[in-house]
Amino acid sequence: MRLKIVQAGEPVLRERAKPLSKAEIASRNIQQLIEWMRETMHDAPGVGLAAPQIGLGLQLAVIEDKAEYQRDIRPEVLKERGRKPVAFHAIINPEITLDDSGQVSFFEGCLSLAGFTAVVPRAPKVTVRCLDHKGEPREIRAAGWYGRILQHEIDHLHGTLYIDRMKSRSFMPLENHNRFWKEKPLHSFE
Repeated sequence: MRLKIVQAGEPVLRERAKPLSKAEIASRNIQQLIEWMRETMHDAPGVGLAAPQIGLGLQLAVIEDKAEYQRDIRPEVLKERGRKPVAFHAIINPEITLDDSGQVSFFEGCLSLAGFTAVVPRAPKVTVRCLDHKGEPREIRAAGWYGRILQHEIDHLHGTLYIDRMKSRSFMPLENHNRFWKEKPLHSFE
């Protein structure tokens, strides 16, 4: 089932999501929700989807960066971004620790800001402690693009959108990004 992705301006996107108990995670409703979120993310297509983006204030997000999404990206760009395929998984009630050794900036988009992109500085590495889809504790150490995805999705669970972190001069429609900026260095926005 494809769920409706809410857009910026919906109050749920600006609220702190509520944690889920192990019993709630194990419930048929949450297990079905995880599968529907997966289908919705794939249909969009996207690499992450947080429950607030479908109108539910729950600390739940799904992530998957398929190899096929990277097929048309030049190898040097993939390397620069530290982008590699990431298998499907859910993160629930995440706590994130950011590497404080500086920030790395790249363009980001969001399914709840459809059609737009901007340069967003993020920590180069993160550690996330969370529960998985079975309610089991998990620790994820991630760098590069996967670390960026985790930061973006966890921001959603705290009521934060990438536009709160972006370099405002870089905000633009995807069409203009693809036309004018896709192959250019980011120093223009510093």
